[in-house]
Amino acid sequence: MSCADCFKCVRHEGQPQGSLEKIGDVECYIAVPQDDFAKDKVVLFLSDVFGIPLINNKLLVDDFARNGFRTIMPDLFQGDPYPEDALERQDFNRESWRARHGPDTWKPAVDTVVGALRAEGVTWIGTTGYCFGAPPAWYLSLKGDSNATVITHPSRLRIPEDLEEYRDKAKAPLLINSCEVDAAFPLEAQAKADEVFGGGKFAPGYQRTYWEGCKHGFAVRGDMSDPKVKAGKEGAFEATVKFFKGYATL
Repeated sequence: MSCADCFKCVRHEGQPQGSLEKIGDVECYIAVPQDDFAKDKVVLFLSDVFGIPLINNKLLVDDFARNGFRTIMPDLFQGDPYPEDALERQDFNRESWRARHGPDTWKPAVDTVVGALRAEGVTWIGTTGYCFGAPPAWYLSLKGDSNATVITHPSRLRIPEDLEEYRDKAKAPLLINSCEVDAAFPLEAQAKADEVFGGGKFAPGYQRTYWEGCKHGFAVRGDMSDPKVKAGKEGAFEATVKFFKGYATL
C-alpha cells in the first residue's frame, strides 16, 4: 500500500550539480564524483513519486556522487511524475495517476538502464529505493541485477509475502531504513522484516535502521527544521553510504 505521506513534500534548498542524459531511451539524472572513482560500480537511485523534477531527489543523487559513486536516477514515470502542486490542483486525479504507473511501465525503464550499464562494463550495482522506488529495487534484486539493496520508507510491498520471497530468492544484502510513523511500512511490517531476515536467517546480510520522531518520506522530503527529522534524514543517508561501501569493496 501507499499512504497520504507518499504524496506530501517539503522542498529542500540547493543547486543540483548533475546532468540529464538518456540511457537507451530512458531519461536519467546522473551525478559523477569529482575525484577518481570506480567506473565499474554504480548506484541506481530509484525515486519516490516526484521523480527527477523534485530538487530533493537530485540533491540526494549529488550527495551519493560526493561519496564516490556514479549515481543514476532513471525516470520511472515516462515524463509523468507526480506533480509537486497536486494538492492545490482541482483537476488532478491521484488514482488515475497511480493507474498509469504500474510495474508494466517502470520495469522496462529499469531493465533498459541496467542492460546498458552492464554492456558498458558495470559489474556492481547498488540500488536505493525510496517509497515508490522500493518495488523497483526489490524487482532488480530478485532478478539478480542488484548487488546491494537499500529501501527507505518503502511502499507497496506485500507483507509478509514479498519479504519471504526476497529471503528465499534474492542474493543481494538488504538494508531497510524505517521510521516511527509510516502507514505504508508500519511497525508491524518492520517487526516482520526483522523476523524474516534477522538473526542470520538471510545469509547475504540484513540491517535495519529505525528513526524515532520521523514519518514516511523523512529521508527525501522531511522538514529539516525538525531536529529529529534532520537526524533521521542524515542518518539514513549515512547508513546507506556505509552499506554500499561495505559491500562494494567485497
